[in-house]
Amino acid sequence: MKKVRAAIVGYGNIGHYVLEALQAAPDFEIAGIVRRAGAENKPAELESYIVVKDIKELEDVHVAILCTPTRSVEAYAKEILAMGINTVDSFDIHSGIVDLRRELGTVAKANNVVSVIAAGWDPGSDSVVRTMLEAIAPKGITYTNFGPGMSMGHTVAVKAIDGVKAALSMTIPTGTGIHRRMVYIELKDGYNFDNVAAAIKADAYFVNDETHVKQVACVDDLLDMGHGVNLTRKGVSGKTQNQLFEFNMKINNPALTAQVLVCVARASFRQQPGAYTMIEIPVIDLLPGDREEWIAHLV
Repeated sequence: MKKVRAAIVGYGNIGHYVLEALQAAPDFEIAGIVRRAGAENKPAELESYIVVKDIKELEDVHVAILCTPTRSVEAYAKEILAMGINTVDSFDIHSGIVDLRRELGTVAKANNVVSVIAAGWDPGSDSVVRTMLEAIAPKGITYTNFGPGMSMGHTVAVKAIDGVKAALSMTIPTGTGIHRRMVYIELKDGYNFDNVAAAIKADAYFVNDETHVKQVACVDDLLDMGHGVNLTRKGVSGKTQNQLFEFNMKINNPALTAQVLVCVARASFRQQPGAYTMIEIPVIDLLPGDREEWIAHLV
């Protein structure tokens, strides 16, 4: 079996877990890791891999798994798609997904490759669950309740705010899809806490939620990458009322995101050129190996 050669672009929390997911996958091999520091101060777990500053330095890459901050995904994806390489990402700004799909779809089709976007656990695998629940109860309401747990995207957004030395953003569910954001920060010297807190609350990640910002001595003392979700839909199947469905999970946030990214990287080679979200991809395409064997096992 010819293995898919994957490059990891970005080596933070998600990139670390993508490395582990690729190591465990039977149909992948690691083409290399792209990180800002390149091979300088290479972590021990990367000792046997090629580590570079630019993906152009790697050879024979089939797919790039983007483990970069959400706000840099579009630029990275466009550059890599133009090189004739598939991309997958976990872009998590829900309101920007349709526009990103359109932008990357144009580039992907022009270069005969595939981009799978917004492929974490939410958006991503939770989106698939929501789609299924809406299909089997077409009339009704779905509530997605996150946490309590660390939000990777929100934490990265806080770290980008001027004056923030370190940060942790916790998502606290209050019910019916409404959330409270608890943000803990270490402040850089010379910055005013009230000004930094106001900038955080004005950021697009936080502006629509109840957000509390607290200054702490050490963010690492609070760090826990556990997270979770409760998805509930109450609705109508045909003309029958009171259909109630519930989906729950408790997870390690970056580990699950990484596993989803590897699954969609596999699925990207089973799609026609263009850009896709997870709800557009047959779920069987996420799995390795023979399709009929999976049908016999799962159906």
